[in-house]
Amino acid sequence: MKKSALLLALVVVASFGLVCCGGYGAHTTAGPSGLTERVFASQSVSSATQSGGLVIINGQYDTIARGEVSAGNSPGLMAISADRATLLAFDSSTNKVEVVDTTKETLTGSIQLPGATISMVVPQPGAAYAAVPSAPLTGTSPGALVAMNLSSGSITATIGVPNAQTVASNPAGTELLVFSNDSDSVTVVSPALLNSASPVTLTVPLCTGCRPVNAVFSSDGNTAYVLNCGAECGGTQASVQILNMAATPPTAGASVPVNGATIAFLNGSTLYVAGNSPTNSLCTGETTAATTCGRLDLVNLNSMTVTSSAVITDGYHDRIDMGNGGRLFIGSMNCTNIGNVNNVAGEVRGCLSIYNTPNASVVIPPDNGDVTGLQSFNNRYVEYVAEGGNLRVYDLFTDALLPPNIYIETGTIIIPGYITDVKAVDFF
Repeated sequence: MKKSALLLALVVVASFGLVCCGGYGAHTTAGPSGLTERVFASQSVSSATQSGGLVIINGQYDTIARGEVSAGNSPGLMAISADRATLLAFDSSTNKVEVVDTTKETLTGSIQLPGATISMVVPQPGAAYAAVPSAPLTGTSPGALVAMNLSSGSITATIGVPNAQTVASNPAGTELLVFSNDSDSVTVVSPALLNSASPVTLTVPLCTGCRPVNAVFSSDGNTAYVLNCGAECGGTQASVQILNMAATPPTAGASVPVNGATIAFLNGSTLYVAGNSPTNSLCTGETTAATTCGRLDLVNLNSMTVTSSAVITDGYHDRIDMGNGGRLFIGSMNCTNIGNVNNVAGEVRGCLSIYNTPNASVVIPPDNGDVTGLQSFNNRYVEYVAEGGNLRVYDLFTDALLPPNIYIETGTIIIPGYITDVKAVDFF
């Protein structure tokens, strides 16, 4: 449910990447590690004798590089620029955004936020934004979209958006959508209007009881497909709704009811939408001790109809990524965990679902814990999954952990501490 409890749980594990992956940007220059296929993993630790940071991984062989990048004591949620040259890591112990130059593999600065965040974007070089629901504002309700200048390491604007939870950017970075807790409207923010006489924000009402939580943009940025959480977030009917961004002002359009809508992935004219339905939560077709399950709906955007559905794990779905071979990874938090991965007798089940798009089958891997990070690759048939604080490597031919090889034995990259997020830095 989209409440303060959700925010607290996400901050504790320090976890919205973008809801739609559009591929990687230009190849960055390898830094001191000497690697050209780098992956960064955020590592927090609880020991007073250890420090957290960003671990650098060789994305070709799944091995850890020497050294790491300092990024506070408890780095978790990360965001990366389109050119992959700038990486942000949110430190939940200090509410600071740590700014990393990936080309040099060094920390270039820290920006103090006025509160915790679970959503950041880097839509343009040198500029980033974070939704901070607890940001104090004079004379109005708490909550703001915080604009950051990454070059100077400063906050350039605190834009009032009550209870701001999530921010999504169009491909050009010229318009942002901000979603607030328990609201039926979306706030449109135009960064170019900062420090001008024109209003920076515009509130666009959607349907009653919609409870919008996020959006996926079309490649041209003219259309935003808004994810209305509905009943799962205390509203009524979940749906996907068109927001016409080419209109002045943006206007809400047609919608299609779905089982649940908290995260989505756009592939061509198909939008894969995950969430929970209070009225359709049976685990039909699965042999499991879980009493409730989530749903993945496939929406044809040309006809705005649901063409098929699949049963997936429950929990609040907030991670999604498409790997090679049409494997769609869907992760959630606060799901029904069954069994113990360290004691494999009987069923083991966690928060990860793998949907095979060619044959419409679903695999629930035997693992436990929240899924807080997903990363696919262009030239490898593997998926990195941060689940339960571990960094797993899945084989996309088998939908199982990578089998033993000369570099990895268990399908897990062994890293001390708690691994929350994972981002590929180089184009490969």
